[in-house]
Amino acid sequence: MEAPFLDLKTPNRALKAEIMACWEEILDTAHFVGGKYLDLFEQEFAKACSVKECIAVSSGTDALKLIFKALELQSGHEVITVPNTFIATTEAISQAGGTIKFVDIDPDTYTIDVSKIEAAITSNTRGIVPVHLYGQMADMDPILDIAKRYDLWIVEDACQAHLAEYKGRRAGSIGRAAAFSFYPGKNLGACGEAGAITTHDRELAQKVRVLRDHGQARKYHHEYEGYNDRCDALQAAALTVKLNHVPQWNEMRRKNAQLYVDHLQQVAGITLPVISKYCLPVFHLFVIQVDNRDRVMTELDKRGVKTGLHYPIPLHLQKAYQHLKIPVGSFPVTEKCAPRLLSLPMYPELTPAQISYVSDCLQEILGSSS
Repeated sequence: MEAPFLDLKTPNRALKAEIMACWEEILDTAHFVGGKYLDLFEQEFAKACSVKECIAVSSGTDALKLIFKALELQSGHEVITVPNTFIATTEAISQAGGTIKFVDIDPDTYTIDVSKIEAAITSNTRGIVPVHLYGQMADMDPILDIAKRYDLWIVEDACQAHLAEYKGRRAGSIGRAAAFSFYPGKNLGACGEAGAITTHDRELAQKVRVLRDHGQARKYHHEYEGYNDRCDALQAAALTVKLNHVPQWNEMRRKNAQLYVDHLQQVAGITLPVISKYCLPVFHLFVIQVDNRDRVMTELDKRGVKTGLHYPIPLHLQKAYQHLKIPVGSFPVTEKCAPRLLSLPMYPELTPAQISYVSDCLQEILGSSS
């Protein structure tokens, strides 16, 4: 038996006819940029996230960057976030002109350790970016309290948390704004690159709309320099079709996660994901901790089980951030977890038989190493 890490073909094949019908209309009308499908997706995704505004853009990275630019992040302004995330989170801060300020992660959820935030705040701090990692939201109420006391904004990095919930509130509806990625492998994936910004702030939303289109509110009337960060109609149409299926797909992911837990909870040497009582996760990834991670990964690959690493090198130790001069040992939880984290196959179409096979392989490998 084999267990691919991801299956993008099956859901796209199932929805192919519906997507193609939309794409044929776009091809026939030549409405490739903007148009009814973009408007429809923005309306539907805003409704799904329980927010007033959604602005579709070219990627999740650009979504973050546009939010920071709209919030007028400037040189010397610090933004607090975590080192256990994809570099897009911090790229956007730097490229918008800000300075990255890391704090460590919670050892159970791998999201930002809220107890570490306050000590990282300085007179230059402007905002906090909690990353809703692997499909589970960060503990938002304490972050909201800190932000209010220090007059900081919160931008949710919700790129892995489509329709996840925190105490009944949807990802993307709690902070000043939020960024989503629709990279093909996400819970809601485009047929290429796309992203979105959600917010309740209509003024911020309008500024982002202008920024994504070369700084123009109407053609050739540029309020300021902007960017070419638009989402094309083909992606918007495909996303609109897929959005209707995300609640069911997320529920299938949760069921698959529970099957993993049922199979693996008695296997020595594995640390399973901890789901906080305040969250309804969507399991973009199912990430365990295991000793001798690289050996386990190699042995699983020999048995036809494909796995992933999210993320093997903490951002503060990446060559790209050597200039920050952050020494090894600065964020001990992140550094302890990084060489042990292993992402198992996780997608809606994963079968119980495949989950059982992956679990049996893990038990065999770990048993042979004891």
